[in-house]
Amino acid sequence: MQHEWLLKRNCSMTPRQVAKAYGMLCTGVLGVSLAFAMQGIWIVFAFALLEITVVVAALLYYARHALDQERVCLSDSCLRIERTHAGQVEHFILDPHRTRIVVPDRRRQLIALESRGVKIELGSYVSETARRAVARELKASLPRGLYS
Repeated sequence: MQHEWLLKRNCSMTPRQVAKAYGMLCTGVLGVSLAFAMQGIWIVFAFALLEITVVVAALLYYARHALDQERVCLSDSCLRIERTHAGQVEHFILDPHRTRIVVPDRRRQLIALESRGVKIELGSYVSETARRAVARELKASLPRGLYS
């Protein structure tokens, strides 16, 4: 028996789609600002370049974190957690018979998994409602062990 949960950000556009949309927007902004520059009003062009630079920095941050996710896989022999954050992947393997799950009961509280001194918090990429639902499903799916 295998169960799997995927907790990821709700991004409406991929980083590539954002880059294309912003590229088209930049083309328009630069076109208008160059028209002003040709009339002798260079300050508009300078502010357009500043605006583009600041928004590019924000979009790079967005793109770096758009694919962040947490994957939880439960099988009879192990509870495997894979966390991807800013392109870095962490792997954790826990014993499902010795894992205790704390269901979030306060606002902004994450799902806590504890097993043999290892504590992992999950659910930072999903809503509170989804976090609670996943924690309850995971707790119900764990085999009845020492911490049931």
